[in-house]
Amino acid sequence: MIIDKIENIEKYASINPLFPKAIAYLKTVDINALEVSKTTIVEGELMMNVALAKPKTKETARLETHCKFIDIQIPITGEEIMGYTPTADCQPKDAAYDSAKDITFYEGPAESYITVKPGMFAIFFPEDGHAPGITPVELKKIIFKVKA
Repeated sequence: MIIDKIENIEKYASINPLFPKAIAYLKTVDINALEVSKTTIVEGELMMNVALAKPKTKETARLETHCKFIDIQIPITGEEIMGYTPTADCQPKDAAYDSAKDITFYEGPAESYITVKPGMFAIFFPEDGHAPGITPVELKKIIFKVKA
């Protein structure tokens, strides 16, 4: 997991060969003017979703992991609390994986929480269980899906 300010995102370009493409695409858009949408940047490998996160509490947010994709999450219209638990510690160990949606959901709360503000981003790798969308109000956010 990586949490940082958006102004530093280029420092992470070497982590994955698709990160430079995501960063370059991000530079072409006005984040604040984005509408809810899904954009394919590289077919099957890099997508950008602009989504609305419905209000959730720490108790209702579910830990999730992805096997095939890395998430780069960027809140736009408000602060978002994101839970974190290493995938190896998520319970139950035999939680069902949905290969069509590349997601596994787990039970229970996250081990730790961090507030990600507009102007920041979070990167979650397959080894990072995360519970995004903890917010008292609906907020708009960007989620890049990057092939791991």
